[in-house]
Amino acid sequence: MAGGAFVDQGPVREYNYRLTPKVFVTCFVGAFGGLIFGYDLGISGGVTSMKPFLKEFFPHVYHKMENAHENEYCRFDSELLTLFTSSLYLAALVSSFFASTVTRVFGRKWSMFLGGLIFLLGSAFNGFAKNVAMLLIGRILLGFGIGFANQSVPVYLSEMAPPNLRGAFNIGFQVAIIFGIVVATIINYFTAQIKGGYGWRISLGLACVPAIMIMVGALILPDTPNSLIERGHTEKAREMLRQIRGTEHVEEEFQDLIYASEVAKQVKHPWKNIMLPRYRPQLIITFFIPFFQQLTGINVITFYAPVLFQTLGFGNKAALFSAMVTGIIELLCTFVSVFTVDRYGRRVLFLQGGIQMLITQIAIGALIGVKFGVTGTGNIGKTDANLIVALICIYVAGFAWSWGPLGWLVPSEISPLEIRSAAQAINVAVNMFFTFLVAQLFLTMLCHLKFGLFFFFAVFVLIMTIFMYFLLPETKNMPIEEMNRVWKAHWFWGRFIPDEAVSVGSAEMQEKTV
Repeated sequence: MAGGAFVDQGPVREYNYRLTPKVFVTCFVGAFGGLIFGYDLGISGGVTSMKPFLKEFFPHVYHKMENAHENEYCRFDSELLTLFTSSLYLAALVSSFFASTVTRVFGRKWSMFLGGLIFLLGSAFNGFAKNVAMLLIGRILLGFGIGFANQSVPVYLSEMAPPNLRGAFNIGFQVAIIFGIVVATIINYFTAQIKGGYGWRISLGLACVPAIMIMVGALILPDTPNSLIERGHTEKAREMLRQIRGTEHVEEEFQDLIYASEVAKQVKHPWKNIMLPRYRPQLIITFFIPFFQQLTGINVITFYAPVLFQTLGFGNKAALFSAMVTGIIELLCTFVSVFTVDRYGRRVLFLQGGIQMLITQIAIGALIGVKFGVTGTGNIGKTDANLIVALICIYVAGFAWSWGPLGWLVPSEISPLEIRSAAQAINVAVNMFFTFLVAQLFLTMLCHLKFGLFFFFAVFVLIMTIFMYFLLPETKNMPIEEMNRVWKAHWFWGRFIPDEAVSVGSAEMQEKTV
């Protein structure tokens, strides 16, 4: 049981459903929420490597970059430049807590719409920026929009999808994120070649497109049965459940949702309740998954791939092209998770991906250290540079079918309704806080740790893989409202879960809530 094995707690409910066009379309459109996050992840690194952008807003970085004798590891080291990237994620952290209330009170779809609207305003500020202040205001608005979308979309997908396909549908959010990254890197590649030096404005301004897509999508989406019940629309919820399950026989699942909602209504203070011992497993896992996800080092690649490749000796065009290639590989490999997560489970993907990332990070760090040296004045030949790119692609592939999609899936599915919005807010806040730290400190860390930066992240990959082996139970095919069975059966977490918590419909469980 130390590996997170499951101890039988009685039969799991088998709800009636068939895969309907309605649930497929709603989850597909709902996943659009990931586009705004992905587009920003992909666009910012490319823009910060464009000389016209640096010359206009960060001239000191431009002059440092042009200095051929500068230590290559420190070419882009600038706190103001990293603040341009990282300020967004600090704003997303703050907005995620407001988004929790909006998601609970007004529904998941309106939280998504508001996120798209704020993101649209931010794209306008950035596209028409005349100074650094306008850039930062735009980034903060973008961050608020991402905070709302990231809080609501994974929950929406988990609640709409049938239990046996919840993993695949929820990973649609990560697919949208990676698709946004790929589109952004392609746009950067071509806008960087526009004569006149205004290509960066097109890159930043085109963020309005995914923003409009999520706004339109939110307007046409139905709300989830869980959210409708939560807001008192019981009959609408029953009808919605019939439509997305493709059958009239939904009473068993409907009653479970009603019960979960009644329990949730007893919870007057979800932020207080999530600290209770009975929710300790969800709190710990919800905190550490996004914590470890950001400390895999993936955002070093995502944010600063063009900058990193230029540091390794690639020209600007070649660096942008290499970033585009890694983005495409990440997108393709994310589909591996879509087709395997509900068959083989979450744990095996987490563990396999962790081992793959660990090995490649050590290899990348060692190769850069040997060829580039400590001073950063060594030379990397074309063969070695291509080998590093290949290793980075293997690393990205491991992340793409494990920690990338599962980092959003698992936290969104493990919490009961009464703390779900608060738990997802914690997930987003932790994710954004450590994304902010990595984005803000990466260039300085690269300057000081040099190739040792990859070993730094490798240590965290080792720790997180061990953590997941011992402390993450398997959640595949488990109905979202019966997830306490998983925690009760776990060798470590079972001590925190009261016996009545695994009995759906037990009145005693309501008496335990505050």
